[in-house]
Amino acid sequence: MSGKKILPFGDPILRKKARPIVRFDQELGKLLGDLANTLYAAEGRAGLAAPQIGVSKRVIVMDCGDGLIELINPRILETRGEQTGSEACLSFPGYSGVVKRANYVKIKTLTRNGEELLIEGEEFLARCIQHEMDHLDGVLYIDHIQDNELYDDQTGEKANLQEAVRRSKKP
Repeated sequence: MSGKKILPFGDPILRKKARPIVRFDQELGKLLGDLANTLYAAEGRAGLAAPQIGVSKRVIVMDCGDGLIELINPRILETRGEQTGSEACLSFPGYSGVVKRANYVKIKTLTRNGEELLIEGEEFLARCIQHEMDHLDGVLYIDHIQDNELYDDQTGEKANLQEAVRRSKKP
């Protein structure tokens, strides 16, 4: 299974607010298919937002262990609790960082047919939802890292967070 090219940190589209979906048509179906194919093109991928493949639309696909979830124009309605844990990003391979997120989220999203859907998630699912929804607003996980806790996944050594942030900015 092949997928689209995932844009790296530094590409300006990753720092822009994505546009909402207004038409529920074949183009949306193709975008959802492209996102799913890209997500499943390699093992260990949990989520992907449309801006990461160069499409500035408010669309996400995720598989956090229980099958494919499609989110279209998602909005967070409620958050509760707190969790701190490691996050990584397909747009910044080889690095991970410690990020604080809500432990519970409730969102309203649309299906590919334009129907409203409420989704609740805790722990890992809540983390995935928040991480991917951030992509729709031009926010990257490195923006949430506290205490400079960014790590090189190969060496386990601390990485330079300021350099990562500099690379992720618009040119």
